[in-house]
Amino acid sequence: MLAPVLAAAGCTTSAGPGGGAPTVTSAPATAASASAAPGGGHGWTRQRFKGAVGRRTGVTRTAKPTVLNGLVGALFTRNADGDHFCTASVIDSAGLNLIVTAAHCVWDPKLGRRSDLVFVPGYRDGDTPSGVWPLLAVTVDDAWKDHADPDVDVAFAVVQAQNGQQVQQVLGANRLGVNRGYRLPVRVTGYPGSSEVPITCSNTTSEQSPTQLRIDCPDYTGGTSGSPWVTDFDPATRTGTAVGVIGGYQEGGNSPDTSYSSYFGDRVQALYDRATG
Repeated sequence: MLAPVLAAAGCTTSAGPGGGAPTVTSAPATAASASAAPGGGHGWTRQRFKGAVGRRTGVTRTAKPTVLNGLVGALFTRNADGDHFCTASVIDSAGLNLIVTAAHCVWDPKLGRRSDLVFVPGYRDGDTPSGVWPLLAVTVDDAWKDHADPDVDVAFAVVQAQNGQQVQQVLGANRLGVNRGYRLPVRVTGYPGSSEVPITCSNTTSEQSPTQLRIDCPDYTGGTSGSPWVTDFDPATRTGTAVGVIGGYQEGGNSPDTSYSSYFGDRVQALYDRATG
């Protein structure tokens, strides 16, 4: 689910399959400030969240500018003036500076690492409410580098600090979840290349294969590669646990209504350990 714009950026990967909301002109609340709100943020409890997800499964809609959705951003080449081609999100790390996306978004096995990429969390209609964060270092599995192994279509990237702060200090972060099984209620949020606002959908994952997850959500067209699959919403921090990203089989899927992810198991844990070591 890589947006076609990458052809102009030197990527030869073909596009596979990936809303309106008011323009956001101010930065979203940080996870820290959200946790201080009465009731952990607008009265959302774990039970209410699960109930809401259950009523709206498999429905894609525009993602509201919430703390959870604010952890997700579009990937651009050089700056936010051009077209965005993939999605990434902030993931918890000791360095407070890590994002996760699909490996095919940042590393072409034939050409190597794609340079001059920036992460723009919360991007909407040309606005960059949470800044523009250049990618400094990228970690992908050797099996992806060598032969684009779809079972490790995952990448972690360190982003550059801005104004003396790391990205996790500004926004908070989702936790990394590994070996969580195949049936999980998740929310998938990402940026179709044809849209200037993110979309989101909740559903339960299933097993595509022992090394791949599947989810059925409509309209996930090119550009949504790297979109995080988030479960275990915590109403106190208004963050969750990322158990996948759109990618893997068919580089995320050849149909906009079905998406895939490499299974987050021991190999992804090892990749994370390398990125943060």
